[in-house]
Amino acid sequence: MSGSSAALQPPADAVTPVRHPDAPAPGELLGSHYEQCFACGHDQPHGLRLEARAGEGVTLTAEFTVQPAHQGAPGLAHGGVLATALDETLGSLNWLLRTVAVTGRLETDFVRPVPVGTTLHLAAEVTAVAGRKIYSSVVGRIAGPDGPVAVRADALFIEVKVDHFVDNGREEEIQAALSDPDQVRRARAFEVNP
Repeated sequence: MSGSSAALQPPADAVTPVRHPDAPAPGELLGSHYEQCFACGHDQPHGLRLEARAGEGVTLTAEFTVQPAHQGAPGLAHGGVLATALDETLGSLNWLLRTVAVTGRLETDFVRPVPVGTTLHLAAEVTAVAGRKIYSSVVGRIAGPDGPVAVRADALFIEVKVDHFVDNGREEEIQAALSDPDQVRRARAFEVNP
């Protein structure tokens, strides 16, 4: 995005992001990083249930359909719900880098209303990496992946260790996630949000 703040402009020594060799293959559904996640978890009855697919390089696409529980103004998606979808999509990019990172900054532009019943088509990419900082952007469109732009965002994610979540999360959820026998699900549970 051209209008983002200086905090979202990569420094001169930033490098081009490199897809991790073990990242999901292009076209592969990433799945929920945590079943209780409001944005992508399938155990949340009023959640977004956002689904993301790996793209080429360090890109992905995602979709979610705005439900009546997601409205702010009558018949329209709440801006906070749209920001959640943008944040989740951007956070999912970190799985392609195999990096545990949290949102440091998110700047959103709300371009046009998104009605209830609309599927929001999101396309995201990591644009640069500088040390622990990961710069990324996303565009959300309605009426198809090539439809009019409804929302967009730029973000800065910060790489963290799993201790960030263990030290700050609620004990019962942390222990449940850490004791999951599936190593990939256990790692992904701690991948996106602060």
